[in-house]
This record gives sequence, structure tokens and C-alpha cells, in this order.
Amino acid sequence: MGLLVLVDLAVISGAFVLTLTPGAAGAAPVVVPSSPVGAQLDWLLSIRQLPISTALITAHFDASDLAQATPAQLNAGLATLGAGVPKLLGLSDVEPTSLNAVVEFATGRWNVSLSVDASGFIETLSLVPGDTVPSSWAGVDKQLGAAAPSVGFLAARVNTNGTCTSVHSVKPTAARPLGSMFKLFILGALANAVHEHTISWSQKVTITAAIKTGGSGTLQNVPDGTQMTVQQVAVTTISVSDNTGADLLLQLVGRSAVQAQVRKWVARPSLDIPFLTAQELFALHYSDFPVLAKRYLSLDSAKRASFLRSTIDAVPASSEVASSSPRDINAIEWFASPDDLCKTFSGLATLETLPGMSPLNTILSTNSGGIDLSPTTWPEIWFKGGSEPGVLTLGYLARDSQGQTYVVIALTENPATALSAASTLQLLAVVQGAFGLLHH
Repeated sequence: MGLLVLVDLAVISGAFVLTLTPGAAGAAPVVVPSSPVGAQLDWLLSIRQLPISTALITAHFDASDLAQATPAQLNAGLATLGAGVPKLLGLSDVEPTSLNAVVEFATGRWNVSLSVDASGFIETLSLVPGDTVPSSWAGVDKQLGAAAPSVGFLAARVNTNGTCTSVHSVKPTAARPLGSMFKLFILGALANAVHEHTISWSQKVTITAAIKTGGSGTLQNVPDGTQMTVQQVAVTTISVSDNTGADLLLQLVGRSAVQAQVRKWVARPSLDIPFLTAQELFALHYSDFPVLAKRYLSLDSAKRASFLRSTIDAVPASSEVASSSPRDINAIEWFASPDDLCKTFSGLATLETLPGMSPLNTILSTNSGGIDLSPTTWPEIWFKGGSEPGVLTLGYLARDSQGQTYVVIALTENPATALSAASTLQLLAVVQGAFGLLHH
């Protein structure tokens, strides 16, 4: 991969997986990771004066990539960002050698994709500008259509009885792939178990080698045998979309309990039964594809559950081969509609009001999802998003200063090709515009 400085007319490769850490207005500042790629991001954000000297560029960029982008081209790209101190709003897909970030520069919000080589030199750098915030529902629809070829959307008011009243929607009853939003169903099952006193927020769980899962998150990097409380794991699972944490909590509450939760909140629960672990989805998508996937899809629900236990759960992660192309996203995934997800968020909000359930607010509000809403107008924001190649989803519950609760859900998909980094910023702008229209 060569060095790319992407501005208005750029071509974007790869998918942007949104699992943002805190950083919106009123939230805790985002912490740059202590890693080779984190060190380079920290350097980029510290640049205050242009042009950067050739010597400094050579000290930070891979030599082979500099043959493709000259120092003058690099400086021209950085100049597009404008002067001033940038604000890091969110991080996603954080790995030791790569990450994606949403950064507020002088010229607006930009998506920054960054990777480094084995020596820690910058290997790829892309800069993609964000979209304007729509000021009408027609503008919302237009921007949704530009984000992906297939979309579902709901902006709704949550009533005092927990039901959702739609204010604006696009195909709100159609079930679509969710990416990491599946973790909301695990959280719901966990909350019910805590309320029923079969599990406690403070009880300890152990992270073992067997439960560690790749992809988004940080718990796969902790030493085997590390102990954490259930609440700590839940915060990590939702706030940084930790796959290891999700599988650990799913194992703790049991697959049947999560499936029971799906039946409460989802109109077509059969699409999510058997409910896959993150490990199982990765195996079906990236190990011996499409052989294992085709075998799985040829079976009925009962036989699929058996196939997961006997075959898929034994697939080693080392056999998985990553791909940036969508793989069976309309058949092997987790599914729900915008209507279902409004019911899910409002259901979690109802659970949060019960005795001993206040940790749900911490779990769901630690990451505000990179959305720039005024903390004075919107003192409480819950977020969960998700993605994989061809899938990008955002879900927010926000309560305004008068105590009225709203939910905005945006589900996008493209079975043919990965969604671009620009789609993330388009959707963030859509969601921000929707909350403004809801509160108007």
C-alpha cells in the first residue's frame, strides 16, 4: 500500500469500522494509544507550522512511499486542514500498526486513516473531509442515499411508556446487518441477569486465551488470566466495541439468554438464531471461505447450532485470512431493523431505571460516538455502532435538557463492495442533523 493524501477528489480503499472512543463536546478527551501508530498520530496532531521540512518528513514516513508522494504534495495536503490546534474526536479500528480517527481541524471534521510499517514509519495516510450537517429531512434523505446503496433510518421520540413514535424514517421495518451493534442484545441479557441477581456488576470474570477474539477492542491484548469485574468488561465491550468482551459476556449469560432477549426486541428473531459469537462470525467469514459458510447456510437453525459447536468453534484464529470485501453480509451476520433498535435502546433505558441498574448509563454513555451535540441541550448520549466490510451502522439515544428522549438509527449496507471512510462522516452528519431537527 502506498502513501495516500486524500482530499476532495480522492479515491478511498478499504472500510472504516466505526467504534469511536469518547471525544464529542462535553465528553472526556480521547487518549492517543501508546503504540507505533499512536506515536505517529500524536506527531501529526502536534504539527503547528507548515511546510514540514524534508528532513522531518523523512524521519516519519516510509522511504518507499515518499517515492509516490513528494514533500510538496504532503505539505499541500496538510495545508488543506487549516491552521490551529486540532481536536481528536474519536478513534476506530485501533491496532498497533493502524487506526482510523475523526479529527476536528480548522476547516472542519476530517477522517484520518493511518498505518505504519514494521519499523514504525508512516506507510499510509488518508485525509477525507466530512459532510455538512443537513438542516431538513429532505437533506437527511439525500445524504443517506449518498452514503450507501441500501439504507434504513429512523428518528423517533421515545414515549414515557418506552414505545417509539417515528418522526422520520426510511424503510424502518426492514432488517439489516448490524456489525457490532449485536452487542446491545448481549448487554440487555446481562442487565436482566443482574436485575434477577444471577450475576452482579462487581463479580470477577477471567480473560483466557480461549475467549480472546481479534478485530476491534483491547482485551485480546491483556495477559491470559487477567481478572476484571463484569461492569468493567461491559464498559469496554460497548465503549470500544471489544469483541473479546462481547464473547466473554455472551458466554457468561448464555446463548439462550441472549436469544431470549432478541425475541423480546426484534420482530424477526429467527434471523439471529443461533446467535453468533464474534469468534464464530470471523471463522465463517474468513476461514476456508466460502466452504464453511456454504455448509453453515445449507443447514436449518437447529443443525446450525450443532455445526457451530462441533466445527466452527474448533476453527483456529490462525486459519483466518482477512478480506476487505463483503462476505455474506445478508446471510451470516446479526440482523435487526431501525424499529427493532429503537425498541432495544428504549428497553435498555427502561432497565436503567430499575434499582441497581445505574451502571447501564456509564456503559452506554462512555463513548458518545463522535457526534458533536451541545452538552447543554443534550446532557445524556448513548451510542453503539458497528461495521464490517459492506456494513456501517450507527445508533444513538439522547435525552435533552427537558427530559425528552430521542433515538436515531442509521443502517447502511453494500453487499458488493466495502463502504468508504467518507460514509462514516456522512452518517455522523446525518445523525447530528436529525437530532437538531428532532429538537427544533
